Amino acid sequence: MRMRTELPGPLGTEPFTVADARSWGVPKNRLRQSDIRQISRGLYRPVEWRFELETAARALSVASPGAWISHVTAARLRCQLLPPRLSDSEELHLSKPRELPEVRRKGIVGHTVLAWDDEVETADGIRISTRPRTWLDLARRLSLPELVCMGDELVRIPRVGLEGRSEPFATMDGLCSMLKRHPNLQGIVRARAALDLMRVGSDSGPETLLRLAMCDAGLPEPELQLLLRPERPGSPTADLGYRRRRVAVQYDGGHHLLPAQIFSDRRRDKAFEAAGWTVLVLTRDDLADGFAVATARIKRLLRNAYLSPSSAAGFSSED
Repeated sequence: MRMRTELPGPLGTEPFTVADARSWGVPKNRLRQSDIRQISRGLYRPVEWRFELETAARALSVASPGAWISHVTAARLRCQLLPPRLSDSEELHLSKPRELPEVRRKGIVGHTVLAWDDEVETADGIRISTRPRTWLDLARRLSLPELVCMGDELVRIPRVGLEGRSEPFATMDGLCSMLKRHPNLQGIVRARAALDLMRVGSDSGPETLLRLAMCDAGLPEPELQLLLRPERPGSPTADLGYRRRRVAVQYDGGHHLLPAQIFSDRRRDKAFEAAGWTVLVLTRDDLADGFAVATARIKRLLRNAYLSPSSAAGFSSED
């Protein structure tokens, strides 16, 4: 009995196309042997390969000329902010322009869409929707608060030292222009509503949800990333707050439980308190009830908080 030849190069470890096999000199009859499984038309994988989203998306992109990875798949590959129910999704979404036949691959969620050239790009060998376009594509599927969270992440100003970039992934004006291009897209009404609620300055999804909960509870809209001393570089910062009432609200997520971060947070809070501010620190426990208890506490704080003389005299707003 003839020995089965090993698959050359990456063909033995990840999905591949017929064109890939041809380029490595693999004959067609080799693709019918038991250690290879056909995924769909023109796309194969080694039987022993275990699913990995990025590798699967790359193979699907190569096997689908003119199409691109989109929706939840694109968001996951780009580590965009998704709700927990979708954060580990293995869905594979593929979008095609209207002039191409619709997607007909088993197990693939296909979309026929209108997209402008600058809404699709190639990254790490994968043709994929841009982050802003992915946000728009998900407007039908995400709730309004979830869409605002994802949008806030797009427009936040990054910290160069921590993230290695100085520009946000998108701007409010850029997103507004994109929405105007697609007035009839399903989900456009929710996307417009989300854009109205988005703000530059939220550093996390919980911070966005807290701000939305505060506004829904009838509280004045808080200032974001509020510097204790705006005129001093490196001044301590509050996640949200009301300068004229000297109320600072901090949301401390999981990483704030590390000893070094606990020390830094306490020093931050003491600086605000020494300047006469009231500091309210919230955690995941507050997030669990949608910040219902927290917003009630903030209301009580504001009733008794300091009021700047200019606000007391009516020359400026309280927040």
